[in-house]
Amino acid sequence: MAPDGREGTIEVITGVMFSGKSEELLRRVRRALIARRSVQVFKSHLDDRYSGIHAISSHDGRRVEARPVSSSLEIAEHVDPEVEVVAIDEVQFLDVGIVDVANRLADRGIRVIISGTDMDFRGEPFGHIGPLLAVAERIDKLHAICVVCGELATRNQRLIDGRPAPAEGPTIQVGGSESYEARCRRCHEVPTSGDDQIRLIDEVRFQLEG
Repeated sequence: MAPDGREGTIEVITGVMFSGKSEELLRRVRRALIARRSVQVFKSHLDDRYSGIHAISSHDGRRVEARPVSSSLEIAEHVDPEVEVVAIDEVQFLDVGIVDVANRLADRGIRVIISGTDMDFRGEPFGHIGPLLAVAERIDKLHAICVVCGELATRNQRLIDGRPAPAEGPTIQVGGSESYEARCRRCHEVPTSGDDQIRLIDEVRFQLEG
């Protein structure tokens, strides 16, 4: 709890793309503003979709002004000393320092609202979402609908010319519905080369043998 009596918290909104993460972050920001709380909103400078780099936008067109940042240090440098709520979107693109920044802000009595994708297109943990989940007071994991079978989607399917992208591609590739689909575990596809399969077997064998 902060010296002035305010109790800070970390809230993480995570899940697959197209699940409504940004919509939920925007909803909480709007409610904080209605309650007359002082709010600052940040987002990764890598995300320039929809309303551009200076706003957070949901897939349904809602938006709020935001400061683009390229590192956790920029957030620490630009947080107003009197702010009560800090919202950060697309946190998976930020560096490991975001975990410490979020903790320190919460220790000062600030409500920290974080939104980000929890897995990359390969189905592996994305960025530093994992450590943030560990220190958060509140976690909301959202799901979309699989475009193939209609079940709950928990994976991000990257597409290249309409076909599943290979595992060898870069982890970070910003895009919308033209580049990604929401899919369930069964319908999610990540083609791998023979070398990748051999590497996977070797890694698993090494872990099992200690």
